[in-house]
Amino acid sequence: MTTLLAIETSTEACSVAIWRDGEVLERFEIAPRQHAMLLLPWCEDMLAEAGVAKSQLDAIAVGRGPGAFTGVRLAIAAAQGMALGLDRPLLPVSTLAALALGPSLEHTLAEGQKIMAAIDARMGEVYAACYESRANDELIALGDETLAAPDVLALPAAEGWIGVGTGFAASDGELRQRMGSQLIECREAALPRAAAVARLGARDFAAGLAVVGVDNAHGEWQYSIDGGANWAPVPTPCSAAAARSRATSPRGHRRRAAGPRPVAAG
Repeated sequence: MTTLLAIETSTEACSVAIWRDGEVLERFEIAPRQHAMLLLPWCEDMLAEAGVAKSQLDAIAVGRGPGAFTGVRLAIAAAQGMALGLDRPLLPVSTLAALALGPSLEHTLAEGQKIMAAIDARMGEVYAACYESRANDELIALGDETLAAPDVLALPAAEGWIGVGTGFAASDGELRQRMGSQLIECREAALPRAAAVARLGARDFAAGLAVVGVDNAHGEWQYSIDGGANWAPVPTPCSAAAARSRATSPRGHRRRAAGPRPVAAG
């Protein structure tokens, strides 16, 4: 039985979820500027509600951005601290992928359904990425995550897209207006949820994609900062068993100068 704790604080929403072999228990609230106060108590509450001891967790799944700098950094720091203390691996999950998975959490999507996820990045820009649904609520990315103004963002081809995320409402709905009839549905108020992070994290855990931080010369965890100013771990893929056997330290980090987009995947 796979048991995960998932957290997502990349936007104004704060959410925590427990995944137990396909069953998900989640707490979600739109709580701007309250994430730091809510996150850790919620983790404790959700574990207690699910009847899961911390020692029963197999890994920690975390929304790694893109999103708000403070929210992404908080989630990564909290997840890293828990993973280190429990000697468990991390499962960094794209916030845009979690957002794109949202519609399938409510109803089954047709295989091949195309989804564009977009998050308002402020300063007149949006984070965006395109996905396609597969069987069993799977998603595949159709390209890189990007950061651009909605009036110059490269649009996908063809019609029949589902648009999700606050990026479609940014700049007076510029992106939504540009896509026009390409959209069969647009959920511009949608926000990424920990339940989706948990589902994607479980998929990655089963595929052996749990990660630990790259050790530098001092045996410290390293972090990178992408062009959208979001924290994400520099990962080394490993099996869950291998991840649990490694001793790491959370002290170190490094910065990478903001450069050309696309957004780094972490």
